[in-house]
Amino acid sequence: MVSAHGNGMKNGLHGKGDAPRPVPSGTILFKDIGMLATFNEKEEEIPDGAIFVKGNVIEWVGSTADLPEEYSTADEVMSMKDHLIMPGMVNTHHHMFQCLTRCVAQDSYLFGWLSTCYSAWEHMQANDMFTACKLAMAELILSGCTTSSDHLYIYPNDVTVGDSVRAARAIGMRFHPTRGAMSLGVSKGGLPPDSCCEEEDVALQRMEDAIKEYHDNSKYSMIRMVLAPCSPFTVTKDLMVKAAQLARKYEGVRLHTHMAENQEDIDFLEKMFSARPKAYIEEVGWDQDDVWFAHCCCLDDDDCKLYASKGLGIAHCPSSNMRLASGIAPVAKWLDSGINVGMGVDGTSSNDSGHMLAEVRLAMFLQRGGNNRLDVNCRKVLKMSIHGGAKNLGRTDIGQIAPGFAADFVGWKTNTIGFAGGLHDKVANLIMAAPSVGWVDLSVINGDIIVKDGVLQTLDLQELINEHNQCSARLVKHLPKGWQSGIPSNC
Repeated sequence: MVSAHGNGMKNGLHGKGDAPRPVPSGTILFKDIGMLATFNEKEEEIPDGAIFVKGNVIEWVGSTADLPEEYSTADEVMSMKDHLIMPGMVNTHHHMFQCLTRCVAQDSYLFGWLSTCYSAWEHMQANDMFTACKLAMAELILSGCTTSSDHLYIYPNDVTVGDSVRAARAIGMRFHPTRGAMSLGVSKGGLPPDSCCEEEDVALQRMEDAIKEYHDNSKYSMIRMVLAPCSPFTVTKDLMVKAAQLARKYEGVRLHTHMAENQEDIDFLEKMFSARPKAYIEEVGWDQDDVWFAHCCCLDDDDCKLYASKGLGIAHCPSSNMRLASGIAPVAKWLDSGINVGMGVDGTSSNDSGHMLAEVRLAMFLQRGGNNRLDVNCRKVLKMSIHGGAKNLGRTDIGQIAPGFAADFVGWKTNTIGFAGGLHDKVANLIMAAPSVGWVDLSVINGDIIVKDGVLQTLDLQELINEHNQCSARLVKHLPKGWQSGIPSNC
């Protein structure tokens, strides 16, 4: 009988994602782990560590030498000598469809970049979305992420949020899809073309339909819905209010949007709504601890006080903020004030990478280079990417390698060029040398081995890349003249 934890291509894990993935039923023992960074409550780092998994849950963690008899054998046993293993990172802001349009509007600020990209995005179809989400998830998984949200706010042609859910089920990622929306088109004073917007009553109905179809608030669930009107410059206040009211009818449905991304964003708020972020957030009822915002580069002190006092989270997206010249977010200041901060790679058109580990490294270096904060160190940014991300998503069942937590963890080989000379502190080396440590060698999500020996088990990666490039080639033909630099902002 084949183990439920074996090669995915041989055990029915490779599929189209139309149905939820079965929960594993077997046991697996990972032992001889070179360094096990648990990120548990004691922040234990265990040399020669071991993890015993039953089904999709971690049952025992400790030193291989201390393995109890009852955990010394399993349906499958894997020796992980010369590996660093830690909990999977949590990505709390992404636009997965945007990997179809990398390297567009290379010299534009936020609004000009968006105005350029809309002309391609409005031609997307369901298969484009499904393919793009699989590719984005593959990149995240291979770079150490096991749980991700996705801010999907544009639904042209036959695209639905279900396309992203199918992608997550097909590849095996723990997923928090957001049913977003845009309703404030150019004709109403907003930024996006009217063709990219929805009527608000239709958007709200589809939000509720998605909750009823996909949301699972149970422990260890693989899919939890989020409602996410796109941004203050793409939706009305009324939609923000009604989306919050709708989300709070259902247990565990959280709220997400962009906020204070750059000065253009602030200027729009003040011009359109005569408000800065604090007043706007309070007026639309988004000042509760079921909310996290993306970017927030331009918050002032009053805005930050609101975030800290109300438990509002932030998804920090350093590469995107730099790429679009939005600014350096004061992350160290946020952490000092008690604001919860998670990481986000943001869309792969404004990054233009979905490499989770590289994003975490940049977050540390920016606080050192931009804000002179040496106390933002390797372990602090890793905790931000794991614990901060889990909290943003409202998860208490992921983020630690500890008994009772979901079996979500990742591993890198340490006998490689990227770790050479850094074996005395493998955890710090992971961040300091991130560009050269390579893709993960192991990824376990919900007890399933999704990456084994550096190879994705749930899909043919080259086949996916080829299909994705075909989808991209069709869409970029619709970009306007001068797309390399982008359409100048008129705001």
